Amino acid sequence: MHGNILIIDDEIKLLKLLGMILSQEDFNVKEASTARSAMTMLEQYDFDVVLCDVRLPDAFGVELVKSVKTKYPYLEVILMTAFGNITDAVQAMRNGAYDYLVKGDDNEKIIPLVYKALEKVKDNRSKIVQKTSVSKGFEQIIGTSPSILQSKKLAEKVALTDAAVLLTGETGTGKEVFANAIHEGSGRKKNNFVAINCSAFSKEILESELFGHKQGAFTGAVKDKKGLIEEANGGTLFLDEIGEMPIDLQAKLLRVLETGEFIKMGETKVSRSDFRLIAATNRDLEDEIKQGHFREDLYFRLNVFEIHLPPLRERKEDLKVLAKHFIDIFSRKLHLSDLQVSPDYYKTLEKNDWKGNIRELRNAVERSLILMENNTLDTESLPHYSDKTIPESDSLSMRSLEKIHIQKVLQYTKGNKAEAARLLEIGIATLYRKLEEYGLR
Repeated sequence: MHGNILIIDDEIKLLKLLGMILSQEDFNVKEASTARSAMTMLEQYDFDVVLCDVRLPDAFGVELVKSVKTKYPYLEVILMTAFGNITDAVQAMRNGAYDYLVKGDDNEKIIPLVYKALEKVKDNRSKIVQKTSVSKGFEQIIGTSPSILQSKKLAEKVALTDAAVLLTGETGTGKEVFANAIHEGSGRKKNNFVAINCSAFSKEILESELFGHKQGAFTGAVKDKKGLIEEANGGTLFLDEIGEMPIDLQAKLLRVLETGEFIKMGETKVSRSDFRLIAATNRDLEDEIKQGHFREDLYFRLNVFEIHLPPLRERKEDLKVLAKHFIDIFSRKLHLSDLQVSPDYYKTLEKNDWKGNIRELRNAVERSLILMENNTLDTESLPHYSDKTIPESDSLSMRSLEKIHIQKVLQYTKGNKAEAARLLEIGIATLYRKLEEYGLR
């Protein structure tokens, strides 16, 4: 099977026709005629791509996209409509849709588009579930502010032990960088560092990813799968966003931490794994315990050694050196030479509160290299953060600005359309359509 597809449409004839076509392409297909039944299926099965009609008897498909993407962020949704509507299309893309098709006009595009959406799903999941042997030690932690040096000092000390570590702090503060550094500084560095984001999967999929499963354990389990707990044997397991883990899975995780034993889904025999656990959260777990969302016994098991990572706004003295680090990374990638950086560029960066922390700064630097003129980074390269938010151009129409922006991104990626689509945060099929629309090659 290529992948698991859910089709949502209240036109039963079309629903059955699409189901037959996709089944012949060797997809595992499920069908739903209402949004309510579709959401139930999404909880029960591990889908990769959803084909959804815009007009459903109990929901508006454009808004349903938002609900689906919020709960299952690494699943892709393709919307279908009998009437082309630009406003709906724009809102659908903003809500996270992979693409938007007009029934009848785009029939020949459905199969290739599903394949492309499936490629994106697989790529996204490979980024969430990682096994790495690449050395990213404490030299990857950049900064000289007292707060980051204190966090780094604690991490270096605990790395030499086998103690469980709980990393706390806002999103984007570098928790995975710290986790990897602790692994590289430990006696387990020759074995796997395995990472998973607990918020990225439904309960059933997360359980399968962690514990593994036997063939036939559930619909779509076509072969035996080794879980990440087993993959981490001898090494380190990093559970990001541990506060998002369903409470019944927390009980199973606690048992593994206490006994080293676990049972794969669909199996009866006990397996063992010896791993070091590092967990991370941006939530207040003590408050989650009070609300009944997190087990107190698991919290005490995790919180053997807590390290808090400060937000970027509390370590502004590190901002310039971090920005220089990202400028160096992206300029080497682009083979840029004689790059000029205006002092105002750094001053503009320092004015921002950086709610997204280091991750937001990295994205801002990459975006500024795309937008810069005359090989110079200045305030004009940072439209989201400078006072001048409207770029100069002969036309301020949305079409004109979009065309200019796509051209800049393609120049930045040297014509790599897959990379351009990633930076533009749109589907590759949408990018091709816009290239054709604007006459860009």
